Amino acid sequence: MSKPGLPQGTRDFGPETVHKRNYIFDTIRSVFELYGFEPLETPAMENLDTLLGKYGEEGDKLIFKILNNGLDHESKKDSARAAFENILSGKNDKAITERALRYDLTIPFARYVAMHQHEISFPFRRYQLQPVWRADRPQKGRYREFYQCDADVVGSKSLMNEVELTQIYLTVFEKLGIDVELRINHRKILEGLAESCGGSAQTLAITTAIDKLDKIGIEKVKEELQKNDLHDKQIDLIEKYLQIEGNNAEKISRVDTLIPNSFTQSGIADLKFILDFFKSNSVVFDPSLARGLNYYTGIIFEVRAKGVKIGSIGGGGRYDDLTGLFGVPNIPGVGISFGVDRIYDVMEELKLFPPAVQKSTQVLFFNLGEEAALKSFELMQGLRRGGIRCELFHEQAKFDKQFKYAEKKNIPKVIIIGDDELKSGMAKIKDLGSGVQTEVAFAELISVVNV
Repeated sequence: MSKPGLPQGTRDFGPETVHKRNYIFDTIRSVFELYGFEPLETPAMENLDTLLGKYGEEGDKLIFKILNNGLDHESKKDSARAAFENILSGKNDKAITERALRYDLTIPFARYVAMHQHEISFPFRRYQLQPVWRADRPQKGRYREFYQCDADVVGSKSLMNEVELTQIYLTVFEKLGIDVELRINHRKILEGLAESCGGSAQTLAITTAIDKLDKIGIEKVKEELQKNDLHDKQIDLIEKYLQIEGNNAEKISRVDTLIPNSFTQSGIADLKFILDFFKSNSVVFDPSLARGLNYYTGIIFEVRAKGVKIGSIGGGGRYDDLTGLFGVPNIPGVGISFGVDRIYDVMEELKLFPPAVQKSTQVLFFNLGEEAALKSFELMQGLRRGGIRCELFHEQAKFDKQFKYAEKKNIPKVIIIGDDELKSGMAKIKDLGSGVQTEVAFAELISVVNV
């Protein structure tokens, strides 16, 4: 029998890890709800047609497709063989696969809005905390199964939505204790760059190449641009654009000077509106920020943790016609996403989780015989009704074994009730941290344990 294992890029989470992850989820959820966002859930799998063509060529390659059931049935074998030939040649074939695991939460949300547009009160503010799947190469901070926590507003073009989403980012990371750099740019500025490089038809090629800058460096980016038929003068302009530095005002001025056109002016106006709300260095205009997804049309966001070598821990942007992909045009939207798995890695590395996160058992009742266990169970239920997490050791055993169990599980207090305690009506409570042991009347247990 082979050893049990996990699919590459996935992980098990033990109790300690789950407690810490829930701390992150609860923090993000509480801020979302503070800003009036409502919860939503969508299925783990979507129709393949829903997902394909929404993430660009690179993104489509990372979609986990699900094989149709019944392919081994005799009546389907011939058609399945022909369909597999199509798959191997790079084409999709509905005879083999019609569904896929969701790649992100944004496209399923757009599909939901398109399907339920007549039931929704706009603007609709939703948040969603669910796993997504990508057939990526696993590495530190990059997994094939991971959680996203999204907040989106649809049905409004107001830039105040971008302002509030920016503040949500800053609030959540302040609560988690993570020092971050929140970078923003505008797709119109990137369109303006493309316009100065031969026309807006070049936008996708340019943004896709720029999006890889952090990973492959400027020389490789230039090579990619050459492969997309940009000539040396155009590539030089893009390189000058990517080298723009200074504070927010200086960078905006230099972009305006380098690529003066209507696209750029539109993007700069939106950036100034948002940056006026954040006078400190908490929000940074970054001309090199591209975010390669096809559906962004306006402001784009990316968040990175300072002092940690890991990718972005959040990102998002405006998408003013995403539902148009599903035949329902003219529903603008903007959203952000938190990468919980990377946030967890950052907090572990920087030791930012508070001790109180470990919501394990607070009190262990020793098991010292049947009659004592019955009384312990009765008292334990009273403590539980009072919100105190407690448990009874599963069997009668020597003191040493029960003490070791409590220590291994980091249970701070034990309560000992044996024959003598049953007669006196007094329980022994031992604090395992200080070693202090006291006697308390059964009726007063809850008030003492709560201290």
